[in-house]
Amino acid sequence: MAAYTSTVLWERRDAPFLEQRYSRAHRWRFDGGLDVPASASAAHVPAGTADPAGVDPEEAFVAALSSCHMLFFLSLASRRGIIVERYQDEAEGRLTRDPQGRESMTQVVLRPRVRYAPGRNGALPDLDLQAALHHEAHALCYLANSVRTEVRVEPVDEEPAAPR
Repeated sequence: MAAYTSTVLWERRDAPFLEQRYSRAHRWRFDGGLDVPASASAAHVPAGTADPAGVDPEEAFVAALSSCHMLFFLSLASRRGIIVERYQDEAEGRLTRDPQGRESMTQVVLRPRVRYAPGRNGALPDLDLQAALHHEAHALCYLANSVRTEVRVEPVDEEPAAPR
């Protein structure tokens, strides 16, 4: 099986940490060299501490589910001789309370809008075939199958920072 890694990096700088005024901006780094600005959602932290240009974890969660579904959908369509010209998804996640009363992403709605070209048989897929492709893509999506996955935390000790 495959393993996937990312590095999340945050540094305090000169922010007043104990007063909760520190920046929530941080970086996501991936093995291919991509470095993505990230931040907490402004809806969940004190004003002025989030970076609106950064991707927040909730947005990334929704985008990851949407991307996974799309990639399986494209693969399935291609194997069946269906030509997809464009795929756009205005996905939305809902952060609410779960049955245990914890804040949780309780629903993600994918709204794919797909443009087709005539396929191998010269026709466009009918609505039943389109629905079947989306159903199968959803069933195959690793992330949709993992939403309630185990998350373990294994801290690694580090030397304390030198006083400033």
